[in-house]
Amino acid sequence: MTTTHTLETPEADIVYDVHGPASGGRPLLLIGQPMAADGFGTLAGLFPDRTVVTYDPRGLGRSVRKDGREDHVPEVQAGDVHAVIEALGAGPVDVFGSSGGAVAALALVEAHPEDVVTLVAHEPPLAALLPDAAAAERASKAMRDAYQAKGFGAGMAAFMVLASWKGEFTDAYFALPPADPAQFGLPTEDDGRRDDPLLSERSLAVTAFRPDVPALTAAPTRIVVGVGEESIDEMTGRAGLATAAALGQEATVFPSHHGGFLGGEHGYAGKPEAFAAKLREVLAG
Repeated sequence: MTTTHTLETPEADIVYDVHGPASGGRPLLLIGQPMAADGFGTLAGLFPDRTVVTYDPRGLGRSVRKDGREDHVPEVQAGDVHAVIEALGAGPVDVFGSSGGAVAALALVEAHPEDVVTLVAHEPPLAALLPDAAAAERASKAMRDAYQAKGFGAGMAAFMVLASWKGEFTDAYFALPPADPAQFGLPTEDDGRRDDPLLSERSLAVTAFRPDVPALTAAPTRIVVGVGEESIDEMTGRAGLATAAALGQEATVFPSHHGGFLGGEHGYAGKPEAFAAKLREVLAG
């Protein structure tokens, strides 16, 4: 059973879904960014014994902004998640954060450590922590430039090349020809829009976020940083390794890739059953 709720705040109307039994013990909150709740359908269904909560970050999916802003800032998202947890009224929760959602979850633990018992932060794209951070930013800027110049197809093609690159961004990467959207089955026509949260500058605060390591290590929250076995050498996997190292731990390897929990959502399937089994194991401690 799933119920949908809207939390109205002065700055945004935050929509969240509660799946499964109301008496399913400690809630499990699933956080994405720029992915909204619709990306967690398969994973939520693999925890039928637990109360699972998914939500749309402000300005994404069904959550409407009223603050007049377009940027996606981890600390702001953390405040929204804190409000959702308070609205649940079920005490502290477990959190699985994916990608930018993992960054927001780290910001949540910094600001409200009493909210979270266990946080599994899967491949937070903290590019600022990479040893080749300057080159990673150069590669990301080239992707954003392709989007601004030619639109979604060109930008997404550039992103796919960037995201699948193995290892540090070297001269060999920057010598590649511009990515061809047709090669990836992407549109070649420019639709004129420049508001994509992944390809524009709207999410720069996510990749530039620097975790407050003393605050995180002092928090009562158990933090586990996850990386995908197939993406461990790619930018988000490497950023996950760097995040774990900053926190004085080794990253935990999960099945599949950056979106390993996905079923048919977004056409980027992973190994959701194996991923859920590993997540259940990690949450059990």
